[in-house]
Amino acid sequence: MFPGIATLAIATITLLSLIPAAHADRISFVVPSAIIYPGQTVGDTALLEKPFTIRAEAAGQYARTPDQVAGKVARRTLLPGKPILINAVTEPSLVKRGVPAPLVYAAGGLTITAMGTPLEPGSAGDFIKARNIDSGLVVSGTVLSDGSIQVGMQ
Repeated sequence: MFPGIATLAIATITLLSLIPAAHADRISFVVPSAIIYPGQTVGDTALLEKPFTIRAEAAGQYARTPDQVAGKVARRTLLPGKPILINAVTEPSLVKRGVPAPLVYAAGGLTITAMGTPLEPGSAGDFIKARNIDSGLVVSGTVLSDGSIQVGMQ
């Protein structure tokens, strides 16, 4: 073999080990301290901060502070010590499928209220369908923060 090639290879390996891997940064993320199963509410007492080495552009996909996930509902299993993806949690449902909720129709000065049965669960701001209990008519509407559904005729 050529002794110059071996020396060059060793020098290259040494230099490459000194270059940071793809500009990775040390960033702290929120991690659960215990398993959180789908459907469970994430409590702020069950959260810890833990540093990870990650590319800065990928960091936005993960929760960095407890207030980003506390009080939300897990959509998938969250493992202890692992960073929490922002899309792995969702707002809690204010209306549940099959559980009666108030329907509100407002136009100008006229407000009509009735009871309806949501055909799907929904959080504040979600657009869902519900069946008017009295008429059987299916209407669509937006879930309000008080748990009522503001509707329009379909």
